Amino acid sequence: MDQGFIARARTLMAAVAALALTAAHAQTAQQPIVIKFSHVVAADAAKGKAAEYFKKVAEEKTGGRVKVEVYHNSVLFKDKEELEALQLGAVQMLAPTPGKFGPLGVREFEVLDLPFLFDNLAEEQRVTTGPIGQGLLAKLEPRGIKGLAFWNTGFKEMTSNKPIRKPEDFKGQKLRIQSSKVIEAQMRALDVIPQVMGFGELYQAMQTGVVDGQENPTNVIASSKLYEVQKYLVMSDHGYHGYVVITNAKFWAGLPADIRTQLEAAMRDTTEFWNTTVKKENDDGLAVIKASGHTEIITLTPDEKRQWKKALVKVHEEMADKVGRPLLQSIYQETGFDPKKL
Repeated sequence: MDQGFIARARTLMAAVAALALTAAHAQTAQQPIVIKFSHVVAADAAKGKAAEYFKKVAEEKTGGRVKVEVYHNSVLFKDKEELEALQLGAVQMLAPTPGKFGPLGVREFEVLDLPFLFDNLAEEQRVTTGPIGQGLLAKLEPRGIKGLAFWNTGFKEMTSNKPIRKPEDFKGQKLRIQSSKVIEAQMRALDVIPQVMGFGELYQAMQTGVVDGQENPTNVIASSKLYEVQKYLVMSDHGYHGYVVITNAKFWAGLPADIRTQLEAAMRDTTEFWNTTVKKENDDGLAVIKASGHTEIITLTPDEKRQWKKALVKVHEEMADKVGRPLLQSIYQETGFDPKKL
């Protein structure tokens, strides 16, 4: 066979192979960037709705170059697993509660777990969206985590299978808590036996009597149907509840700059959506609980609320060195709170 023909054939085959490889690379380059957003509550809880809202806005703003996959209700990872999964890159986005960062060595976030730290949502947002909140988010970066936003859920209420009005009514009860030294100290101040437990295990634990009760905002209590296994709900507003939206820092840094800018805009839109709907979410949750007929709603009198505050604000001083005394003082300065005046 003509050697020139063979050489030309080989050249042509090489060109075809190179063209196919180039096409394959082009097709791969067009594949959307996938963000797995995992969380531990129900899809119709406020966090679930916000995650879905972020998915919608992020995909719109990036023109489909980003695909957000939302995994609700611990379907991918449970409470104790999700942060490690994020650090390892198994998921790209989470929204845990602030106390979850304590075991990572970022104890400052646990300041937000202190009871009666805020009197209203405006105080919450002023602290978490201002310089104090930004300073907290920056402390996550040495752990390979990029903080994106705070989603403030409102206030926690107490539920139990025993009636609670005064601090002494808590004595000896077993209440589920998330892993937080501050929340543990809060419960011990009430003579409660705290039980650290993943949220996904809570319903069955209350149903079987493993624990007597728990604390959460009404939208979480309603969406997770915890009211079905709780006889009493106390409208205590005793503690801040919120989430910190985070991503894997290496993943975030590796995104194209324009994509990162679009995702930041999507997160701002989602946070605004969250802040404008969270009160309604909690009001609607309370209405669901009332309508169920399963749970009696207890409203504290001003004097009873004052007794709760006196019993619990002492935890601030107990935990001040652990969470950072200067940080705590800066929050007092921002909100005007003075525990000595109680």
